[in-house]
This record gives sequence, structure tokens and C-alpha cells, in this order.
Amino acid sequence: MRTTDTRTVVAEFVGTALLVFFGVGSLVLAGDYINAVGISFAFGFTLIAIAYAFGRISGCHVNPAVTLGVLLAKRIDIRTAVEYWVAQLVGGIVGAAVLFLLAKQVPRLVTSDAFGSNGYGGRSPVGIGGGGAFLAEVLLTFLLVFIFLTVTSKVALVGTEPLPVGLALTAVNLVGIPLTWTSVNPARSLGPALFAGGGALSQLWLFLIAPMIGGVLAAGLHMLTHPGQPVVEEEQVTGPRPHTLWGRRLGGRGPATGEPEAKGPEAA
Repeated sequence: MRTTDTRTVVAEFVGTALLVFFGVGSLVLAGDYINAVGISFAFGFTLIAIAYAFGRISGCHVNPAVTLGVLLAKRIDIRTAVEYWVAQLVGGIVGAAVLFLLAKQVPRLVTSDAFGSNGYGGRSPVGIGGGGAFLAEVLLTFLLVFIFLTVTSKVALVGTEPLPVGLALTAVNLVGIPLTWTSVNPARSLGPALFAGGGALSQLWLFLIAPMIGGVLAAGLHMLTHPGQPVVEEEQVTGPRPHTLWGRRLGGRGPATGEPEAKGPEAA
């Protein structure tokens, strides 16, 4: 494995583990104190923080549905996507394992068939059925992945780009927590379900499949609304910029008259 591959895989592994530990941890350990609003902001703020830490290394997908959307947008190849998926799923399990060890130190904290896992029917705060939960997860993931694809030019969350994606994750959690405890991320769902057991495992399939469908739909719409979006990061562009409405034409011609652009003394 190349050094670059090692760094990106490690970044996705650590980033996903941190997202699960702090995001799901806010629900498991502090949910009674911060409620749905606090949990939503915990997920959003955690994503923003780790995006600034790992965005320039791996892009900070930390979500198989996001990676699928980036793959379908032809910004990464299948090998990279598979590496990311493995790192994310293992990272989600490790993050949940560390959280489980910490939760076991809290007296009277119930983890069986709970532990921040997702659910529908009797395991949903509002009792939403399987069909409604599936639709909700598809739509919420669609929004998250579409925002990611729209604000990024290639594969990475850099500059100010983590802010809208973090806010989108906060928004989908605000809507989704009362419905399904919000997955929108198969790695976030897998780890807690493995340690919760019971109904969390029997319902896990929905939270693995629905977010991926949302990612596919987001990629499809993005290709329709943003055709030909540049796939090269800005700092990599060294040649003259192509003609745009507000820029100069190629070949040194002015934007309005088409006449050759006057050269300064330094060009002589």
C-alpha cells in the first residue's frame, strides 16, 4: 500500500471512530441532559472539527454513503472507495467499542437493545414504521451527501467547506432523531448495533441500505444540477483560467471587446 493510501485510510478510520464516539456518545452518556438539540450539535460540531483535522488528507468522508456519492460523481476510483468503506466500518466499530467500555463504567446505564442504536416501530421515539423510517433515512442522507458534493470541488473538505456540511448533519439530526435516532451513515449505525444487540441488530439492515440509496440519489441530482463541475483542486490549477462571464478570455483578450489586452511595461 502506498504511503498516501495509508494516510487516507488511517484518517478515515480515526475520523469515523471519533464521530461515533462523540456523536453517539452524546446520546448515550448525555442525552438526558442535552436532549435532541444538543445531540444534533454534537454530531455537527464533531464533523466540522475532524474535517479540519483530516480534510486535506482523506477528504473526511467518514460515511460510506458520502464515499458512494463521491465515487458515482467520478471523483475517486473503486479501489479508493473500497479502502474508505473498510476503514469507515472498522472505525465505527472501534469507536463504538471504546464508547461501550466507557458506558459500562456508568452505574445503571442500560446498553442492551439501546446504546444509541437506530430503530423504527417500537424502537423509534415517535413509533414510525419501517416504510417511513426507510423514506426518512433516504431523504436525510440525500441532503447530507448532496451538500457535500456541492460544496466540494473534488474529494476533500477544505477551507470553509466543513461548515455547511456540519450544519447539514446538524439539521438532519434535528429532524431524524425523533424518527429513527438518525443514521444517515451505515458506519454510525453498525458499531452501536453490534454492542446493543437484540432489535438493534434485526433492524440494522434498513440503516445500512437506506443511506446508500440516499447517496446514489444525491450523486444523480448533483450530476444534473452541476454538470462539468471542476474536479481539480484550486491550488493545482497552474494554467490560465477558461473564459467565464466575469473573467478574461483565454489568449489575453478582454472580456467585452475581444481586443488584445494591453501589456504593461514589465511585459516588454
